Amino acid sequence: MLEDRSGEEVAWLDVLRLAEIEVSSEDELFPVTQALGHALTMGWRSAEPGPQVLRLLFRTPQRISRVWIDIADRVSERSQEMSLWAKTAGGEMREVARQQFTFSPAGSTEEVEDFKVALDGVTVLELRLDPDRSHDPADAQMFAVLKSFWIA
Repeated sequence: MLEDRSGEEVAWLDVLRLAEIEVSSEDELFPVTQALGHALTMGWRSAEPGPQVLRLLFRTPQRISRVWIDIADRVSERSQEMSLWAKTAGGEMREVARQQFTFSPAGSTEEVEDFKVALDGVTVLELRLDPDRSHDPADAQMFAVLKSFWIA
């Protein structure tokens, strides 16, 4: 049991042990294991700009009741979108949650989402991040960053 930021004790899943992990790209200085572990770190960062996917392929089907996502950007101003998708054995990928938010170094620099869900028999959980919703070529160098991605 580990505490979340509110001090509530939560039985977070040991995703590093329970799942195979796929990422669309990864900065070697910011590996995805940092965002999936249960310690506060610098988190994961993509090696390539643009939309990214982080996919968890569970070795055995999981019951998921909570998903904690913490994304931060203290440098650039941008609108970002994240969506969470799940697949059960024999089922198709379906969207579970979607959220858009705006970062501003002078204001909002962190977005924390604490989704309460009721997902049973999950074999694949996928987080899709679009770090720049404007898709402005001048801002095409936006990298996805993820401090924490915890599942209970």
